[in-house]
Amino acid sequence: MNFAPAAVLLNISSILETIAQIVTAGVAIVAMALLMYALGFSYRDRLVQAFGIILLTVTVIYTSEALANVSTDAPIIRLFLQLKWAALVLLPAAYLHFSDQLLTMTGRPSRGRRSRVVLLVYAVSLVGILLIPFGLTVGRLAATTSPVPYLERTIFTFLFGMFYIVVMLTASVNLGRAILRSRTDTARRRLMYLFAGASTPAITSVVFLFHGNNFFAQHPDLFFIATTIAGLITGVFLVVMAYVVSFFGMTWTDRAIKSRLFRWLLRGPMVAAITLGLVTVIRRYGQTLGNPYIALVPIAMVATILILEYGITLLAPRLEKPLFFGADREDLDKIRGLEERMLTHNDLNQLLETIAASICDRLQVEGAFIAVLKGSRVDYIVLTGKKQILPASGDLGMLRQLNENAEDDAWLVHDENLYLLPLWFKAEDQRRLLGFCGIPRDAEASIDESARRDIEWLLARAEMALKDRFLQQQVLDSMAVLQAEVDYIQELRASSSYDQKEIYQAKDPEVSPQMTEWVKDALTHYWGGPKFTKNPLLDLKVVEEASDELDGNRTNALRAVLKNAIERVRPEGERKFTGDWLLYNILDLKFLQGKRVREVAHKLAVSEADLYRKQRVALESVAANILRLEMDSVSQANHGAEREQDPD
Repeated sequence: MNFAPAAVLLNISSILETIAQIVTAGVAIVAMALLMYALGFSYRDRLVQAFGIILLTVTVIYTSEALANVSTDAPIIRLFLQLKWAALVLLPAAYLHFSDQLLTMTGRPSRGRRSRVVLLVYAVSLVGILLIPFGLTVGRLAATTSPVPYLERTIFTFLFGMFYIVVMLTASVNLGRAILRSRTDTARRRLMYLFAGASTPAITSVVFLFHGNNFFAQHPDLFFIATTIAGLITGVFLVVMAYVVSFFGMTWTDRAIKSRLFRWLLRGPMVAAITLGLVTVIRRYGQTLGNPYIALVPIAMVATILILEYGITLLAPRLEKPLFFGADREDLDKIRGLEERMLTHNDLNQLLETIAASICDRLQVEGAFIAVLKGSRVDYIVLTGKKQILPASGDLGMLRQLNENAEDDAWLVHDENLYLLPLWFKAEDQRRLLGFCGIPRDAEASIDESARRDIEWLLARAEMALKDRFLQQQVLDSMAVLQAEVDYIQELRASSSYDQKEIYQAKDPEVSPQMTEWVKDALTHYWGGPKFTKNPLLDLKVVEEASDELDGNRTNALRAVLKNAIERVRPEGERKFTGDWLLYNILDLKFLQGKRVREVAHKLAVSEADLYRKQRVALESVAANILRLEMDSVSQANHGAEREQDPD
């Protein structure tokens, strides 16, 4: 009976220690997950680079601490603790670097003094890291490990503590200056989140400096409680910090950033942390039975992962809607519904093949086909049955006969052996031939009124599918044309939120490879050809406006826009065949004049391989110019609409 209170105390201490270890490992998991999440950021952004260093140091600190606490071999423990201290020594420099880049981003770039201070702090940190193996920055592994293993402190450890405090205070001053420089409520709120998120790990990491403290050695329960609280706070504010930095490293909208981070946190660190915690508890229970690796460990691990992933799959979409999307939910539901209901090329082929097979079965013929048109030519043919039913006269004969009977929906006789059944896109003021179905004429004897109704019913479904695919393709082409503009607007929105100067900068929007390919196709067939007459660039607003001045002729309008974009590449002055004129000369000689590659390369005194490399740069320049013209055109149209609505 006398030992009962001690046993209870021992159990409580063991429980607190286990919880502290689980939380420490959980913070390491969260930091590592956020580091993986940050890999999707734009690492050309220096603020994101500094944030990545912070995440890396926090990951190493908590991972090393967790591994050292569960290790039993002294050399291994010492190695992990030295790694922890190396990251801890680097942490102040990373924070000062981060605060400097944040201040630069808000329109206060360094004039050299702040940058030199950052480099000096990094140099001091590097010296401190190099001295760790020699037992100077921190000493040897302590003989006593209560409450956790630690490295003995030296005079340099005390000096590092002072260095840590001074550098962190300097970083806090920079963060405060960045908040004061913000001019919008949204930017100020996010920067305050960032200040809290950045300050918390810096403050909670001080706990590691007190390992080996006499007070905590005498009161281990308080140490484990403090470690647990510090770990929980650190994990939460690391997420807050990652959320805010996402606005600098990505051009996504606010709702997209919240949604993706939310899903990653659920599927990544939450599942890993809960699984690790449950397995740890089961192993500790197994230790009391004398066997830490009981059969429940793998069962619990697999079951936990499956149950959590299943629950996330069911609940995450429902939780996201009220949390992140608000009044935009209806529009977003339509967009997501479009993805689920999109009729792909393969889906369309399967449906048309099924319809053709159904026609064969209904008429008991040996084959049928459905030809899908793209403009004035046959794009592809879906065939069921024998290939012999395909007409020998080719596409032009079929199209000519259909065009002659364009006003008549009757079944058309192509030749002695074939019926052609047109498939139309019909709108209020539009009629467009989308394709046609071909069936053998030897089925004529079996085509009664009932069979005719069945065939027309099947063809109506084929028309519906082709019409939906046609409309969806127009939407996709429009989205592709607008994508570069949307990306530019998102980037402008993100940058100008924190530095209003950015909105006045004439930065070039990034040109997508697809748009460059469209420009290349249009220039390749500049004087005529399907790559020009069916080019998605014809749907641009600037081309539409140019066509109004050219009697509605969009092909001539696109030529004019391309010529204008090429002229913007031309240097000032009289034309020469020097290096600064190389891009313009390639565009003019190869595409506008239509000269061969070898002839152009010889005239410009470059190799063919170099010509192709420079041609790519020239095409990107033309695409960028077209995009600028398009954005100017859209902007002018919007201003005109505003003036009409508000003439005052």
